[in-house]
Amino acid sequence: MASRDIMRSTTRDFKKYYSPIIKDQLRLDTNTNVLGSNPAAMKFLKELDMDLNEYPITYSDNLRKALASFFDLGMENFVIGCGSDEILDIVFKTFTEWGDDCLVPYPSYTLYDFFPKINGGNVIYSELTDDFQLNVDDIIRSKAKILIIASPNNPTGNSFKQKDIEEVLSGFKGMVIVDEAYGEYSNDSMIPKVDEFENMIVVRTFSKAYAMAALRIGYGVANKEIAEMMNSVKIPYSLNSISEGAGIAAIKDQDFIRRSKKMVDTERPKLASGLKKLGFEPFPSDANFILARAPIDHTVLTNALSEKGILIRDFGSKRRMENCVRFTVGTEEMNKMLLKKIEEVLREKK
Repeated sequence: MASRDIMRSTTRDFKKYYSPIIKDQLRLDTNTNVLGSNPAAMKFLKELDMDLNEYPITYSDNLRKALASFFDLGMENFVIGCGSDEILDIVFKTFTEWGDDCLVPYPSYTLYDFFPKINGGNVIYSELTDDFQLNVDDIIRSKAKILIIASPNNPTGNSFKQKDIEEVLSGFKGMVIVDEAYGEYSNDSMIPKVDEFENMIVVRTFSKAYAMAALRIGYGVANKEIAEMMNSVKIPYSLNSISEGAGIAAIKDQDFIRRSKKMVDTERPKLASGLKKLGFEPFPSDANFILARAPIDHTVLTNALSEKGILIRDFGSKRRMENCVRFTVGTEEMNKMLLKKIEEVLREKK
């Protein structure tokens, strides 16, 4: 039997990412858009007539132009990738050497550990404050080469204070990734300030509010010099032409994004209230999900809900999130079903 000793030393402790067995459950575990597939993207796909014999445009120029028009920036400010995961990988390939440190706030997105290590780096942590905000002084003191912060943060749900992010950008000596995967649900964004901070790269995705996770579209936004460096390093043709075209169509349908945000803004407080009545401790959220401390064992709750046809995400074994689970905010009907099933589980398991 092959030993893991044959693996690169920085990857030997890697485990496969979250990959549940899917039957016909309601998926409230991945924070995708519960309103369903992006209608403009679906229309594009149904009407698709494309020469599949030709390569995509090398750097997805048409999508970069569409994003530039939407954000009132230049196309040279954008880097397109196969999901935001590729953008994160490009940052490390572009700006780190073997053995460099990456600073990650804790708690935060679990996959952030993957990218520094796969590129031969080390991960160090900065503890968030008791209310899950950035410890600005601790971050600025760090000599790490890269800092990754997600705002809104995953899995805690809260946005970081804009003044804190800007203070970090001014004081931290390395590159700062601001991951806005859930940015469409928040009222704040650092994208308008990419030319103000030369060490900032904002990362976004079409997988959440845009409801296009299957097409794997992500992008980075930075000042033109930083974006040029990243485009020089990224794999050419990494985003296929079909995804690019669907992404362009989706950008033009902002009514879907507005409806999605309005639904979350309406249903999130109602779901939080319902969870409180059942004995949960929900944390404040600016995203389309809620992290909450459960009144019974997290594993028991997660498994029982799965058996009743609902998938949620279990974080209860992680430090500072003991006995916590995460719920995607569903439609009113979905949330009522979720609360009903939780109530059943509590009756059965208490």
